[in-house]
Amino acid sequence: MKIAIVLNTSWNVYNFRLGLLNSLREKGHQIFILAPSDPYSPRLAQLGYEFHPIKMDSRGVNPIKDSRLTLELYRLYKKIAPHIILHYTVKPNIYGTLAARAAGIPVINNVCGLGTVFLQKGLVSTVAKTLYRLAFRYPHKVFFQNHDDFQLFVREKLINEQIADTVPGSGIDLDKFQSTAPFNSSPSFVFLVISRLIYDKGIVEYVEAIRQLKAKGIEARFQVLGAKDPTHKRGIPLNLIDSWIDEGLIEYLGTTDNVKPYVESADCIVLPSYREGLPRTLLEAASLGKPIITTDTAGCKHVVDDQETGLLCQARSAEDLANKMQDMLHLSPAKRQDMGEKGRKKVKEQFDERIVISKYQDAIQRLVVSKAGRLTTQ
Repeated sequence: MKIAIVLNTSWNVYNFRLGLLNSLREKGHQIFILAPSDPYSPRLAQLGYEFHPIKMDSRGVNPIKDSRLTLELYRLYKKIAPHIILHYTVKPNIYGTLAARAAGIPVINNVCGLGTVFLQKGLVSTVAKTLYRLAFRYPHKVFFQNHDDFQLFVREKLINEQIADTVPGSGIDLDKFQSTAPFNSSPSFVFLVISRLIYDKGIVEYVEAIRQLKAKGIEARFQVLGAKDPTHKRGIPLNLIDSWIDEGLIEYLGTTDNVKPYVESADCIVLPSYREGLPRTLLEAASLGKPIITTDTAGCKHVVDDQETGLLCQARSAEDLANKMQDMLHLSPAKRQDMGEKGRKKVKEQFDERIVISKYQDAIQRLVVSKAGRLTTQ
């Protein structure tokens, strides 16, 4: 059977979806990947996946560009003629679903997170909800990465609850994200944020919390790993980031294809995000046995059991974040190790990649059976 997967970046496919794609290919399915070209596109082709580049501006709402995307996807769907299409991220979920409907191809969607538009009320948010309500009349199944997002879509009548379900994010390969380093505290305590540098990830609150801790005379290292993104609508200006670095508030580590050594070198992973689908960085950190500080918000709170596997703080509150970071510093190494071990156990029980793969395989099988049943009654 032909299965197409559509996302907003090849990077996303390579880093988060290969376990699922490999499992589907092992089942005998032929896989097609549709995404904008980036440095990860050739890697996908080298792994034997048929790659089709698409033009997609994943930011904002532009009726002309978005109508072109819908037409481009429709033409590709007709050309490839997949039996099922898997959509991830906002624009594939909306415009890909509309294109698939026109092409007569069933889809399974995944709401990876609600994005910036759901954090603020206004015209853009209203338009986004209207588009979701229109497109989500048609999928065979829609997976959400946390129950809060699931309930929001049901409450806003954006989806029929009967076709909705949850999956634990993209899942984690527990063998790949298993620490081989002994647990020990660094000579100088290291906090690490792994995130794009945009406002909605709570980066400004993190920096303000650092100022408050330093004002109290607390000594630690405060690191940031992730891409600068000044062109994003909510991106942090480069001159502001540079001022933080020059002031000695943060150590900026740049970007990497392999976060594992950075996580293993840190004492605590921090993510002060305003809202998430299910943050991959926290799943990786917990799988590697690290205690976590994150916000008591959708997505983030689902990864951490407060006081057990980490600490939860208020979103958008630098003061509360600083207090929780100070609390983490004052915990004994044994307590932090216990938190890390419990976090690893939680990931193993609730977020194993095999859970995600099983749900997708089941949804695909049900769709195949449903189609076969309709054919026999015609």
